Parts: sequence; C-alpha cells; structure tokens
Amino acid sequence: MMEKTGAATLSGELAERIRQDLLDGVIASGSRINEVSLSRGLAVSRTPLRAALQMLAGEGLLTYTPNRGFTVRAFPLSEIVDAYEMRALAEGLAARLAAERGLSADACIELENALTRGDQILASGIEPNAQRAEYAEINEIFHSVIHDAASSRLVSDVLRLCQQIPQTSTHNILAFEIDDIRERHRFHHRIYDAILAREPREAEALMRQHVVSVKTSLIRAASRQITTAQRNRPGQRKAAVE
Repeated sequence: MMEKTGAATLSGELAERIRQDLLDGVIASGSRINEVSLSRGLAVSRTPLRAALQMLAGEGLLTYTPNRGFTVRAFPLSEIVDAYEMRALAEGLAARLAAERGLSADACIELENALTRGDQILASGIEPNAQRAEYAEINEIFHSVIHDAASSRLVSDVLRLCQQIPQTSTHNILAFEIDDIRERHRFHHRIYDAILAREPREAEALMRQHVVSVKTSLIRAASRQITTAQRNRPGQRKAAVE
C-alpha cells in the first residue's frame, strides 16, 4: 500500500512539473513526447512517467494515439480566443467579489509586494526574456490572490478550465512584447486600487478590459508567428528569389 502511495505521489509530482512546462511553452505545441528521453531527463523510470502523462491526457493537455504515444495538444486560435473570453468574465467576477467582500491584511501585502516587484522587474535593464520569466511569476501571484479573495468555488473551477489551455494561463506571458507587459502591469495597479477602494463595478470592468487586452496581445503575437512561418517556407523563399 505504501509503495502504491509513493508511486502515486511521484506521478503527481511529475504531472505537475510537466504541466508547468506545457503551460510555459517549454514543450512545444504539437510535438510528440519522447518518453525515453523525458524519463532520462527527469531521472525517473517510465512507469510513473507514463502515469503522469496519462493524467495530463485526461486533462486534455496531451493526446494519446496507439503506437505513437503522447503528443502535446495543439489548440486552434479560435479555441484560445473563446477561453480568453470566458476567462475575462470569470476574472471580472472574481475582482468584483473581492471588492465586495474586501481584502484581508495578508492579501493586501501579497498584492502590494507583487506590484512593487513588478515595478522593479520592468524598470530593470535585464535581458527581455529574463524580464518575461520573472514577471510571469508575479503575474500569476497577482491573479491568484484575487481569485482566492473572491472566495467562489465556481469562479475557481471556470478559471481552472480556462487555464488548461496553455496560452490562456496567467503564467504564460512569454510571447508578449515588454511594452505589452508594462501596459498589463499598469492595469494591475488600477485593479488593485479599485478593489482596495471597495468599488466592485470599477474593479470588474478594469479586470475584464485587462484580460481582453491580453487576448489582443496574444492574437498579435500569434499573427506574427504565422507570418514568420509563411515567410520561411521553402517554396516562398524560392519564389522571392525568382
């Protein structure tokens, strides 16, 4: 019984680690999982790894095909947009509920620390990818604290579903330009001020606008990626030369 419990715990830990890599885009969308290489990289046997991959397939992050194994599920842009629309509604409600119910002293401290740290990261002269990676942590904390302050299981469930699409996760800001992130951070300050002032309608409106603007940034980033891919097609390069 103890061995089964230990194996289940290891599989759960592996699933969490791989899930985060999927959400962060470390494992590319549409790529096939090489179980042998992954097990070596994680220094685990294939049995708990296979169980972890099956968990993630059950969540819809991976697709299993007999004789081919697991593949990272690729989400169409239309589905990503739908998830952002739903997230905007749920996040807006979370902000309104947080403003109506008030923030605890601990929540205020966490949000103020996140805002201050965000100011510092975006004002630093570090390399842009490092800025994005550090700010991703702050972004996730900011939104999570507001979700908790809303004290709504339904809102939490909806947001959990939305964030199963990697591009919709609050942790996923890697595709955005630094100027986009600075604009998002300015929204964070305004949202916090509205919640702190117990202004539910303002907090809800700002949060919805914030998430919709993130969706716009994502669509712009996706459009750039598609354009780049089209330009790099061999046939198109040849045609350009001719």
